[in-house]
Amino acid sequence: MNEELEKLRQNIDKADQELISILKRRLQLVARVGEVKSRIGVPVYAPDREASMLAKRRQEAQMHGLSPQMIEDVLRRVMRESYSSEHDAGFKCVNPACRNIVIIGGNGQLGSIFVKAFRSSGYRVDAVSRRNWDEAARALENPSLVIVCVPIDVTDGVIRSLNNLPEDCILTDFTSVKTGPVSAMLETHRGPVMGLHPMFGPDIASLAKQVIVYCQGRYPEQCQWVLAQMRIWGARIEEVTAQEHDDAMRIIQALRHFTTYAYGVFLAKSNADLDSLVKLSSPIYRLELMMVGRLFAQDPNLYADIILSAHKNLDTIRRYSEFIGQSLKVIEAQDKDEFVRSFLEAREYFGDYAGRFMKEAKLLLDQARDHIVHPSL
Repeated sequence: MNEELEKLRQNIDKADQELISILKRRLQLVARVGEVKSRIGVPVYAPDREASMLAKRRQEAQMHGLSPQMIEDVLRRVMRESYSSEHDAGFKCVNPACRNIVIIGGNGQLGSIFVKAFRSSGYRVDAVSRRNWDEAARALENPSLVIVCVPIDVTDGVIRSLNNLPEDCILTDFTSVKTGPVSAMLETHRGPVMGLHPMFGPDIASLAKQVIVYCQGRYPEQCQWVLAQMRIWGARIEEVTAQEHDDAMRIIQALRHFTTYAYGVFLAKSNADLDSLVKLSSPIYRLELMMVGRLFAQDPNLYADIILSAHKNLDTIRRYSEFIGQSLKVIEAQDKDEFVRSFLEAREYFGDYAGRFMKEAKLLLDQARDHIVHPSL
């Protein structure tokens, strides 16, 4: 091998080793920051601080002749790891007077995330489910907070069984529909009620930057400590009415999951050569295949419950199906003018979001290219 080339490669290896040492030191500093944040009750995620820091690093990168975007990409990846490190440090307890928290379904994948988070904040948490339901009566004797985190089809029944809670106890749920569960909680419990919907799956490493939807029910002022605790974990709380939530979820979840389900089942029934599709796909199509494959790697009952949870979901899916039929007629007629007209109409609807999504997609595609592994490996 060329001696000059080998020496350069050795220097690159040395620089990589120095990078590893620097990253280790940064994570150690972040862990110390997490300890301080825990002690004083500062949220894990500070968007203003993050934006300011990234802006400064981009400027410094440009001064050194480096790509600002490359530096931002590196730092964002490091920060994602950092949030997990801060999570391990524990969190300040917002409500030390809390008696105990009961999470019904706390042994499930999503429920266990919140069991861990509340316990890391110093709360006494009882996780109950069908397998240890005999312990529920004791846990429910005098709780300060009860969270219902069970499948949609049994949520109403579980809520209506909680008709003997202390009047100051907060009752909430994590269901992906809100109008029905919030109404059931208001009818069943005399005390404070709110609806919550964590907008993430069980595979997250940290609650930082995760969205939790909040719907008012009754006595919202008494519920604020729970929301404050979640903000300390780094979550972003988005408040909407139960009806606004369900209207949005028909698009975000029911329609989206249905189209993904239908596409995946169509590929399976067509016996499409998946190896060939992966090998020949562009990064953007590979991302689409990844999202389809991700759905089928999970529990089918969860997605069936989401799609079948409300009659209005069917109305939305039916209207979408009818529109596909109309669009097919445009293709059959080879009507390019109509295709372009509807395309431009949709572009106008997206407005500034179209350009913004284009930039965000480019970042995702660049990352996808970096992580593509050849099917033969």
